[in-house]
Amino acid sequence: MSRQAKIDRKTNETDISIALDIDGTGAFDIQTGVGFFDHMLEQLSKHSLMDVSVKADGDLHIDDHHTVEDCGWALGQALNVALGERRGIRRYGQCALAMDEALTDCAVDVSGRPFLVFNVSFPRQKVGQFDTELVREFFQAFSQGARLTLHINNRHGDNAHHIAETCFKAVARALRQAVETDPRLGDAVPSTKGTLSD
Repeated sequence: MSRQAKIDRKTNETDISIALDIDGTGAFDIQTGVGFFDHMLEQLSKHSLMDVSVKADGDLHIDDHHTVEDCGWALGQALNVALGERRGIRRYGQCALAMDEALTDCAVDVSGRPFLVFNVSFPRQKVGQFDTELVREFFQAFSQGARLTLHINNRHGDNAHHIAETCFKAVARALRQAVETDPRLGDAVPSTKGTLSD
């Protein structure tokens, strides 16, 4: 069964088109107009092995906030649609990811219940022109759109770029694990409730 989705989202602040294939190879085509954010979304695609295309036209003359947040929401929605009833998936995933001095843990539950725990602080307010506070805004919107529980905890880090990148890579690796199909489950939903989509 194909686990793909396309989402188009247009508001007065952003115009976003997303295409996602869960069972891809990590191929990406990211164009948001926000350089560092593009780099982070490329990491998310590459390390989750999901094929991701993002085209965003946002009100960057104001700042990057709306573009980053709305991309998170739309990408999350695409993942939610592609997962369908979430049958046969492992559901849970976790990763402790190191990058030089930075270490970030992520645990994910593809639960149908959106929630974010984000224990990450940055030593600088910006990486280049990118506001580091937008990392949390992205994951908040993504978890809401995808209807999943995300716990992201940074244990070490001195470099803001490294800290942000470990967040995106750790989420990618945990997601990759969680959305994999489990051959022992077959077509079953991994919940005693019998549903993860309501």
